[in-house]
Amino acid sequence: MVAAALSFFAACAALAAEEVPRKAEPCVVCHGPGGNSTDPGMPSLAGQPAQFISMQLYMFREGNRKDPQMSPMASSLSNAEMNELAAYFSRQIPAAPSHKTAPENVSAGRRLAEQFHCVQCHGPALLGLQHIPRLAGQQFAYLKTQLRGFKAGTRADMDGNMTSAAQSLSNNDIEVLADYLSGLSGR
Repeated sequence: MVAAALSFFAACAALAAEEVPRKAEPCVVCHGPGGNSTDPGMPSLAGQPAQFISMQLYMFREGNRKDPQMSPMASSLSNAEMNELAAYFSRQIPAAPSHKTAPENVSAGRRLAEQFHCVQCHGPALLGLQHIPRLAGQQFAYLKTQLRGFKAGTRADMDGNMTSAAQSLSNNDIEVLADYLSGLSGR
C-alpha cells in the first residue's frame, strides 16, 4: 500500500515537472504557463481536448480560422508538431477559475447552457469532448468574443453547429452565459 502511494506521488511529481516542449515555449507568452491564460482575451489551453487543439491549429494554418497572432504562429507547424502541442496542453491541469459568476447568473446561465444545448456537445460538465472545447473556466472576455463571433458568422465554425446555436442568443444571453461558464471549474 505504501509502495503504491509512493509510486503515485512520484508519477504526479514527474507530471508536474514535465518540461515545456520547445515548440510550446512561444505559446505560454499569450496562453500562460502550462496553458493557463491570465489575459482576459486569450483562451486557456490547459485541459482542452487534444483533438480540439490540433484541429484549431490546423484551421489557423490552413487559413480557415484567422487571427493576427495565431495564423502566423501556426503557419509553419507540421501536423506532428500540432499533435505534440495538443498532447502537451491537453495534459496540463486547468487553473481554478479566477472569475466569479454573479449570483443571479448561476441558475440563469445553467438554464441557458441547457436550453441552447451547450451540455449536449461540450459535455455535462462543459469540459469538452474530442474536437469540442472545454468551456468551463475559460476566460470571460474570450468567451464573449467567440460567442459574438459565432452569432455574427465571423468566427470559423467547421460544421455550423455553433453558428446555428448562437443565432438565438441575445446580447444579454451571451453576457450571462459567458459569466456562468467562466466561473465553472475546468477540472
